[in-house]
Amino acid sequence: MDKINNVTVYCGSSVGASDIYQQQAIALASELVNRKITLVYGGGRVGIMNVLANSVLEQGGQVVGVMPNLLVEREISHTGLSEIHIVGTMHERKQKMIDLADGFIALPGGFGTLEEFSEVFTWGQIGLHTKPCGLLNVNNYWAPLVAMIEKMADEKFLQEKYRHMAIIEDKAANLLDRFLHYTAPSVKTYDDL
Repeated sequence: MDKINNVTVYCGSSVGASDIYQQQAIALASELVNRKITLVYGGGRVGIMNVLANSVLEQGGQVVGVMPNLLVEREISHTGLSEIHIVGTMHERKQKMIDLADGFIALPGGFGTLEEFSEVFTWGQIGLHTKPCGLLNVNNYWAPLVAMIEKMADEKFLQEKYRHMAIIEDKAANLLDRFLHYTAPSVKTYDDL
């Protein structure tokens, strides 16, 4: 990949228990702006997602939000974005965020973040995209998931070629650098089993 123009970031609607999560969201924002990468995210004005979006905007970067009507009606959509896409459903939201992205990063978050990352990882396995998927391992937050990925591969529920498909780094700069050198593994086939 020569250039990354847009990165979708999945992240929490809470700020987390430690200030480190907000600090690292701001550090990610700085990396995105310095590299002229547009942030694509869920469009909310709460939690880590709000910290990230505001930081990108404050530093002069571009932010694209994707928000389903359901959440717009609950008045949690960010109103100061560079661009916002209002969609009908959560599924349409996820699809739009995937379509707009050159890569995907999961910051710490809850089940929504985990579900979105799991889906985009799975879509990569079956060849629906060939884009890098990264975990920004702030405060070792993703260590249990990394251990689970290892367990899946060890127990042969995850093919060996996917063991390292998730790019895991604790610094945003390192993660984005690795995105530039990412090569997608071959598409999963059931002949491989």
